[in-house]
Amino acid sequence: QVQLVESGGGLVQPGGSLRLSCAASGNILSINDMGWYRQAPGKQRELVAIINRVGSTNYADSVKGRFTISRDNVKNTMYLQMNSLKLDDTDVYHCSARIITTDGIRWSDYWGQGTQVTVSL
Repeated sequence: QVQLVESGGGLVQPGGSLRLSCAASGNILSINDMGWYRQAPGKQRELVAIINRVGSTNYADSVKGRFTISRDNVKNTMYLQMNSLKLDDTDVYHCSARIITTDGIRWSDYWGQGTQVTVSL
């Protein structure tokens, strides 16, 4: 059984910072791409940032220069450092990872439950 657990969300004022974490656990053999997504009620899920196993990254235009994605392959953990937060960054942030388990034969995508980020005056 694989679990992804996000943490680090909260309430912050515009211009502030938060650091999200996503810890993967279970019978994991290897993790390929990991990513952060966000989704507000009634809106489509949006890719925020993605990182592959060797550290190559891609960002949504709306967060470039403000957010930094990183990962620790030993700890099976991914991070999202969010700086200069804006009101529009308010969302539920979900992490996702493409994982092959020790008893699996193919890569599968797993999702966390999400963590709320609220940017407000």
